[in-house]
Amino acid sequence: MKHLELIAELEEIAAQLGLKVRYEKGNFEGGFCILKEERLLVINKKLPDPKRASTLAQALNEYGIENVFIKPAVRQYVEDELARQRGKSTKSMRVVRQ
Repeated sequence: MKHLELIAELEEIAAQLGLKVRYEKGNFEGGFCILKEERLLVINKKLPDPKRASTLAQALNEYGIENVFIKPAVRQYVEDELARQRGKSTKSMRVVRQ
């Protein structure tokens, strides 16, 4: 599945959950937030498509997608992105002991 297709699928999942997706400029990647009681996924519009898809997947997971039907290929993508992010944070947080 191509990144633009993934983005469209992830945006549809957000809509099903009652989340609005907004693309804005700024010094951030994106994520889930609440603004004046409105539930939003805010994504940096300057990100390349692969990073947009990844950021959307992570934000949806943060919100909670356990009880939502998601196409198997899309769910696999979300799970792969979460595993990849956990791997990055584990590597970057290693403590060197002397």
